[in-house]
Amino acid sequence: MAFADNLKQLPRISHLAAIQLLDGDGTVAATIENKPGQAGSLSIYNHLGQIYGAITAEAARKGLELYAEHTDDARQNPGKHPNIDRLLDLAADGKRLLRVKHVFATAIE
Repeated sequence: MAFADNLKQLPRISHLAAIQLLDGDGTVAATIENKPGQAGSLSIYNHLGQIYGAITAEAARKGLELYAEHTDDARQNPGKHPNIDRLLDLAADGKRLLRVKHVFATAIE
């Protein structure tokens, strides 16, 4: 399936402002925000965190499948898709993982 089709199958993310990815020391390694250009990645990383409990090598491989055609583009153009590059690195490493911390959206009245 194509990336856009895969996103339609994933849980909604309207309740999220962002996801923080924490390394083994608890340091924020990356933040993916709920904004244009990052919402698809937020959806994928949220799904992976829900299913796998963290972004493990196995989760990274599944994420690369979900990114579909963008994964090939990321392989051909390192640095163009940092959220995919991160998954490529985790899948290749096999040992590291990133914990997922949700930052929930709040309504201001």
